[in-house]
Amino acid sequence: MVLVPGGGRADAAERAGPLPLERLFDNTAVSDDARPGEADFDGAGASVSAQDLAAAGWTPGRTLTVQGARLVWPGWRAGAPDNVRADGQDVRVTGRGDALAFLVAGTGDGAVGGAGEVAYADGRRSGYGLTAPDWRTGPLATKAVALPHVNTPGGQLAARVRLYVVTVPLPAERDVVAVRLPRAPGLHVFALSVRDAGRGWTGSWAASTSGYPAVGPWTGRTLRLVVHTSAGGPRVRVRFDNTFASAPVRIGRAAVAVQSAGAAARGVPVGLTFGGAAGAEIPAGAQAYSDPLAFPVPGGANLLVSFWLPGTVAAAPVHRLAVQRSYLSEPGDHTADASATAYTSVLTSWPLLTGVDVGGGPGSVVLLGDSITDGSRSTLDANRRWPDVLAGRLREQSAVPRFGVLNQGISGNRVVTDRYPGDGVSTDTAGVSAVNRFDRDVLAQSSPRTAVVFEGVNDLRAGTPAEQVIAGLRQLADRGRARGVRMLAATILPCGGSAGCPAAVDAERTAVNDWLRGGGVFDAVLDFDAVVRDPARPARMLPAYDSGDHLHPGDTGLAALAESVAPALLAPAGQTSRSTTTGAWSEAPLPLRSSRST
Repeated sequence: MVLVPGGGRADAAERAGPLPLERLFDNTAVSDDARPGEADFDGAGASVSAQDLAAAGWTPGRTLTVQGARLVWPGWRAGAPDNVRADGQDVRVTGRGDALAFLVAGTGDGAVGGAGEVAYADGRRSGYGLTAPDWRTGPLATKAVALPHVNTPGGQLAARVRLYVVTVPLPAERDVVAVRLPRAPGLHVFALSVRDAGRGWTGSWAASTSGYPAVGPWTGRTLRLVVHTSAGGPRVRVRFDNTFASAPVRIGRAAVAVQSAGAAARGVPVGLTFGGAAGAEIPAGAQAYSDPLAFPVPGGANLLVSFWLPGTVAAAPVHRLAVQRSYLSEPGDHTADASATAYTSVLTSWPLLTGVDVGGGPGSVVLLGDSITDGSRSTLDANRRWPDVLAGRLREQSAVPRFGVLNQGISGNRVVTDRYPGDGVSTDTAGVSAVNRFDRDVLAQSSPRTAVVFEGVNDLRAGTPAEQVIAGLRQLADRGRARGVRMLAATILPCGGSAGCPAAVDAERTAVNDWLRGGGVFDAVLDFDAVVRDPARPARMLPAYDSGDHLHPGDTGLAALAESVAPALLAPAGQTSRSTTTGAWSEAPLPLRSSRST
């Protein structure tokens, strides 16, 4: 028997089978500010402002890309039903991909969730778990968008509204035909789709959004960002993220080229398109992927990604520590300039741009870390971060696939504590915690096969006990393995002699490392501590590896970390054999390891 809106049963619904989500809408979340009584999202008369949604770029019927998933915001006017209260309804959903993506929010006291079921074209079914954070009290660090007001019959309140995109894993190579929602009072579903954004792509370069600071302001300027590829390929696409934003941003035009020197391109930059258009408006909290472009991307090379901002941008999502000079132009669209003449200012961060993918390939290794992974204290413009050295080693070997390497390090980042709160303009660009950014910065990357977690020293130096760091690391391992991602961890480096690293902190560091070495929670452990520590003073780095601040390795130490990684440790099961006739690597489908939601 198929359930219909409100939990009732009907023979007509049973004959119809699964229905499109919008046919099941039975609740109204959005009201016009002038008519708040037309909606009652939470059962107490409160609702979401249509004007706030429009200001964020979330307009009726708009397709939003969040965490690599394309989701359509309900296309009805304010005051019409726009979401379904999850009560076991069968929803018609089709596609093949790595995850289901739900645009959701909960109403009630705290998060709400339950178990659902996915039906496939071959007749099989699998279970999943879905949890929606509360629309008014849920974490800002993981929200898709936050809005500034709550509408009520008695007037508008200045209070944050949150909407979330939550993904749950799917078995590889199965065609979804329907999804049964959980029975979970208070769980509201606005949109649902199958995510397949990574299919056929390998991540070659990436940078995590570390914060949302004031910039410029930039009016009509072109940014030319320099990024260093890991894997090469015959096609390219780039990704822009408007993470943490409250308003849309407009990319007027964009182009890609191989760097010659500085801001000068090797040849005329090639224009990118977005759904066939020259540019794209990116709603608050959303992403834009460029269309596939036949452009040979060399591995281990610097690309120039240029984009023109036709409007005024006063704050932007950035990756602060680039360890790479990029460039800002004089006013005007200079995306097609091969010359560096118009690019008169230097940038030391990467705003808005978060990914460069290449067509084909075996997938990506994602390195989740802090400033040591980010490349702090490495040589400017030299690409001597340990992820760069690791990528070079993978390109030069043939024992395992030549994975792309994605550097998702953020200087100052912690495992369990948010430095940046996840909302609003802030001078803190140390990011939300690894626990809170894991879905966006690891699972939603293009074809992640293996992840390495190398964090914890900033937590310990800030006074977080080892037990809490261990609990956070365990959670990351469980969540990654539930998605079929091979999960590795690296031991925490010694920091004796640096500020904030007394003997008590070293004792906590030793406790975390002992747990990593003996815990069996991760698929493998990289003992980076053993690589760089001074045998005569184990709480300190060897002087030859120390950058001088006793916390960050220099170029030599970073190279030693990368060179200690056995490539075979990075290959998931099923990607360790190559055809003797075609030379292609086998690529086993990623298994569904668990039905839990993350």
